[in-house]
Amino acid sequence: MRIHVNGKNIEITDAIKAYAKEKIGKVAAHYDQIEAIDVMLTVIKNPSVAENHTAEVTCKLTTGSVHVAENAESMYASIDLVSDKLARQVKKFKDKNLGKSKLDSIRTVNLEEKIEETEEETVSE
Repeated sequence: MRIHVNGKNIEITDAIKAYAKEKIGKVAAHYDQIEAIDVMLTVIKNPSVAENHTAEVTCKLTTGSVHVAENAESMYASIDLVSDKLARQVKKFKDKNLGKSKLDSIRTVNLEEKIEETEEETVSE
């Protein structure tokens, strides 16, 4: 899995890059089908905008992609918010995709047969 960090209107320091990779890299523990994660960190240089730091993440999966974005007053806060949101979205995507494939799984078919056998044995006793 590759994590690529870009910046717009901001110079990406090693500290911000390492922090983003650490926080967003934890999402890989939720789902092993992640191919790449692209992070775009943006600063709006307008003094009238309160939450001027934006973190956008596009997570490319084998069967689709997940895109999330969050705004905050500091870049570290926006990275925290987007990493939490990404973890929820990837978990939701995983549950949704695995829910469809579990119906046709060999393991569940065998499990259903075993359950039926045990029910028949208890009824006959």
